[in-house]
Amino acid sequence: MANILVCDDDREIVDAIEIYLKQDGYRIFKAYDGEQAMELLKKEEIHLLIMDIMMPRLDGIRATLKIREYSSIPIIMLSAKSEDTDKILGLNIGADDYITKPFNPLELAARVKSNLRRYTSLGSLNPESKAVFQVGGLVINDDTKQVTVDGEAVKLTPIEYNILLLLMKNQGRVFSIDQIYESIWNENAIGADNTVAVHIRHIREKIEINPREPRYLKVVWGVGYKIDRQ
Repeated sequence: MANILVCDDDREIVDAIEIYLKQDGYRIFKAYDGEQAMELLKKEEIHLLIMDIMMPRLDGIRATLKIREYSSIPIIMLSAKSEDTDKILGLNIGADDYITKPFNPLELAARVKSNLRRYTSLGSLNPESKAVFQVGGLVINDDTKQVTVDGEAVKLTPIEYNILLLLMKNQGRVFSIDQIYESIWNENAIGADNTVAVHIRHIREKIEINPREPRYLKVVWGVGYKIDRQ
């Protein structure tokens, strides 16, 4: 059973989400601002966080920034705003997914399931699929789910890890933005450009000495992204 923390200053929304997700067997913890959410994260084993952006005391943006200093759990952000700038901001500061209010309960449940599946896969060992992929000093061990660059460990979020793993498994192959999105998110790539670009930038910042002149994660202009064989 997965533990999900729902954080929103609107108690009716928190209660509604609890009702929806309890039907799928999840255990729900509730918070009403970012500070309460962070306190619960320290006390309880939380597997996924659903958090509103606009909240009193500590908003969702600042809370996510602080949480990402020590945790890589999936974070789904909620917001009443639908502009791309809000979505990009959420992804930029470390969120994994984004849902606009008012939301469809079935869509929320599907996104929760999808993010938990990626997180569980990232943290589990599968003895039937032992594999280590390497390009130069970049190594990804899919047994231990560890990424290193020149011997130094690199901490990736579940989505960042899965994007990198996809490219490392297919060295030399160029993946379009739509192909990356559909492979990782398991849904149609509608308006996926900004979402994928943000995650690619985060990966580069973590694995490249100079993200502007990448050694590993290359762009093929007008086509997509790849990792070259070396």
